[in-house]
Amino acid sequence: MKKFGLAFQVLIGLVMGIIVGAVFYGNPAIESYLKPLGDIFIRLIKMIVVPIVISSLIVGVAGVGDIKKLGKLGGKTILYFEIVTTIAIIFGLLIANIFQPGAGVNMDGLAKSDIGKYVETSEQVASHSFVDTFVNIVPRNIFESLVAGDMLAIIFFSVFIGLGIAAVGEKGKPVLSFFQGLSEAMFWVTNQIMKFAPVGVFGLIGLTVSKFGIASLLPLGKLVISVYVGMFLFVVVVLGAIARLCGTRLMVIVRILKDELVLAYSTASSETALPKLIEKMEKFGVPKGIASFVIPTGYSFNLDGSTLYQAIAALFIAQMYGIHISIGDQVMLMLVLMLTSKGIAGVPGASFVVLLATLGTVGLPLEGLAIIAGIDRILDMARTAVNVIGNSIAAVVMAKWEGQYDRSKGHQYLESIEKAA
Repeated sequence: MKKFGLAFQVLIGLVMGIIVGAVFYGNPAIESYLKPLGDIFIRLIKMIVVPIVISSLIVGVAGVGDIKKLGKLGGKTILYFEIVTTIAIIFGLLIANIFQPGAGVNMDGLAKSDIGKYVETSEQVASHSFVDTFVNIVPRNIFESLVAGDMLAIIFFSVFIGLGIAAVGEKGKPVLSFFQGLSEAMFWVTNQIMKFAPVGVFGLIGLTVSKFGIASLLPLGKLVISVYVGMFLFVVVVLGAIARLCGTRLMVIVRILKDELVLAYSTASSETALPKLIEKMEKFGVPKGIASFVIPTGYSFNLDGSTLYQAIAALFIAQMYGIHISIGDQVMLMLVLMLTSKGIAGVPGASFVVLLATLGTVGLPLEGLAIIAGIDRILDMARTAVNVIGNSIAAVVMAKWEGQYDRSKGHQYLESIEKAA
């Protein structure tokens, strides 16, 4: 019998988690059984992300060995990210204005969650400028950044190590061989960890449903529908058009990443897809140096799904409280989101933190987020999947822009996928 693929196994874990969570809804005892399963899987992924990014990036940069080329790549990448995320914010504002998800919502019967743990962090985010974001890219202590999982600082350090290895020539080859071996070993480890993914998804989604229940979706159903429709249209219209412009198709990307998309959606964690995303984009014809630089950087600067959601959520809260937001106020909201949404991907509850910082800046009530918190997991699943698609397309765009995309390698990889299907 043909072996079930990872995507199918994860879907089974997702369905089983929903069933078990619904059966044991409101029973706190189930947490002691489900929580460890999800925690172990997320920890396994976090364990391998940093070594994979470091080793892949050092090997890729050492292969390029030209600081001018890398500088051009970095500048183009940030420019592309800023343009696309700005489009995502505008798209989210349009969806919220058209669907009016917050209009007519009765707040009296809605449950509120505690968001106090995000407030202090949001104040720090609100006070940091765009310049601060770039200053913080340079690590004060690389070991501190490694422990904290500060991806931008890790990328900065890895780029310089790769350039250093290329600069010393023959003397750097033993070091380069070490990181090549580490990269290959870590991708083997990734494949083994992925075997545990269905169990991890079962624990994560089962715990969420057992805590909040499916009924919690009903009062805020219009918000959920608006977010999902907005995400779908953004992927099809905007990302689909970008994929076409760079010579590929959206469905090709989705077919390549079907396992990673199901996994990212089920776990609501972009990190779960990162290792395989880099590997698959490289197989698709994106040079290792570009894939290992663009994709991790995108996790801080190119969160298309997150910025789109934040725009919808901000207007939802305004509509729910009956606060009129003029066109000028929405432009200000867009500008604030462009700043606050950059460079904090490693912060726990990043989307909530950004929203708290943004709402306070434009004068919207922070209490509205406590109402959304109960269904945030459902919304997070959608925005995570969109983030994965956006960053994979970004890698292809940058490879094309640099004139380094290997079309024949991409075609061979697609043929191998079709044969295996």
